[in-house]
Formats: sequence, structure tokens, C-alpha cells
Amino acid sequence: DAPAGERLQKFLAEQGVGSRRDMEARIAAGQVSVNGETAILGLRVRPGDVVRIGGRGYKVPAVGRLPRVLIYHKPEGEISTHEDAKGRPTVFERLPRIRGGKWVAIGRLDVNSCGLMILTSSGDLANRLMHPRFEVEREYAVRTLGELDSLRAGQLLAGVELDDGPAKFDSLLDAGGEGSNHWYRVVIREGRKREVRRLFEAVGLMVSRLMRVRFGPVELPNHLKRGALHELSDEEVAKLLHWADLPIEGIVKATVKRPGATRKPRAVLTHLPKAPVTKPAGASQSATTARTARGATTERPRAPRKVRSR
Repeated sequence: DAPAGERLQKFLAEQGVGSRRDMEARIAAGQVSVNGETAILGLRVRPGDVVRIGGRGYKVPAVGRLPRVLIYHKPEGEISTHEDAKGRPTVFERLPRIRGGKWVAIGRLDVNSCGLMILTSSGDLANRLMHPRFEVEREYAVRTLGELDSLRAGQLLAGVELDDGPAKFDSLLDAGGEGSNHWYRVVIREGRKREVRRLFEAVGLMVSRLMRVRFGPVELPNHLKRGALHELSDEEVAKLLHWADLPIEGIVKATVKRPGATRKPRAVLTHLPKAPVTKPAGASQSATTARTARGATTERPRAPRKVRSR
């Protein structure tokens, strides 16, 4: 028979405290207690147990619950960390509270960028979407000052050298523009700091607007206004966990209405074949189905056409 209870490090990761590996290290260092006693590696927790770490307590629920997942339309001017030394507004100020846990941001956006942010109570889900080895797609609508020629477009697709290593776009689509402003739709499989902006800067173009419109299978809903959030339904969360190859057995669906949710958007989860653990050699995924959120900007990119190098 399988051992009773849930591994302590897994429980803590699901509360958004950190990754399982981080939790194992903190357990080994004697920084975690269960029911008032210092925990050891290999310990399993059961419903009713109280786990304490870093001055916070987490009670093991009587039954498993699906993790919570929020979609937030981040406006420019907000930062993606819990606190800011300069006192700037953060995305977390708008979120509902989680009892005995915290929200984890899946892929930050810098203060001058906007668009899709995913936040979850599950550290495992956050790790599965963000860790570089999984190469999960991020799609952006990008407005630049000036237009790419075929040579520079080819460089961005083939790869350029940044100060922290080589980088490239998996897909680069021309979305048109007027005057000095030009729109592109790009797909990238990693999330280094300001990477999209730095790629364009490397070929001589400045980014004047950057909006994330898709992260993995999750798309920014058309109706979701800037500063608004939507909580995924249990059905959508279960589909996302399946896509991410994370277990859902033994978890029951919540039956109460969760606070802070808007009406259900259409086409939130758009890319739902099961995610590969690693990208197969030579594989490429379509990057043309996500759409910029309506009302997010007065300048709407035109229908994209692929930029080809000669």
C-alpha cells in the first residue's frame, strides 16, 4: 500500500512557498516544523497537521483542493514583485487573499510592460511553466520605433548574442503599422530579464510598447480590461494541470464561489495538447492563434504576416 499522507516538501511547494528542491533544503536545515516538532526529510503530513516555515503556518486541509489560478491584465506602471522599495504599486495589491498560502507569479513583466500575468497558489505549476528546461512558449505583441528589414529579421530568428548569452525568437510575425510605429508578434521559449526588448535593441530597434498575449496554453481574454483579473474555473485548472503533466488524482473540485472573479472569458485555454517535457529536436509550435486583448491599446496590430529572411 502507498504510504499515508503527502510528502512535506510537496505540500509546501503547493502552498507557493518555494520549489520542492528548495523545501527539501530547508527541511534538511531544520527550518520547518510540523505540529511543533522539527521536521525531517521523508516526513509525510496528514489532514489537520500544522506546518510552520519562515514564521508562517499552513494547515493541511481535510481534502485536497485544486490549486487556484488567476489571469491578470497587468497595466504599465505596476511591478510584479510582492513589495517595492520605491513604493510603486504592485500587481499583488489587487489580488484576493489566500488563507495559509501566497500567490506565485508565473513569469514577471517589467514595470513598463503590460498584458497577461498568470498567478497561482501552486508552486509546482509555477515551476512547470517557468523552468527553462520545459521551454514553454511566451507570445508578445511588440511595437517598435522603425521597421525590420529581412536581414535583421533573419538575425532575430537565427540568434543574436546578448550580454547574458545567445537568444532568439521562435517565431516573428509582421503585424503592420503606421508612420514610425510598427507592430510585431513574437514567440520566445524563455523568460530572461527584458529579453524581448534586448533582442530588438541588439538589431537597432527600440521597443515602445510590449504586451504579453499568451503564456503556454493560456491566452489573455479579449474582454479582460487593464487592471482586471479572472479566476480559472475548476475545469480549466484541471485541463491546465493535465497539459502540464501534473497529478490531479485525489483532488476534489471546490464547490464555493471564489472571490475576485469576473465572468468566464472565452478562449482562455487555447493550446491544450499535452505539453512536452522538453522540446523535440527541430520542433516548432504555431504562434499565430493568440490575440491582443481588445481595449488594451488604441493601436491595434494588423493581421500578422510572417517576416522571412532572404
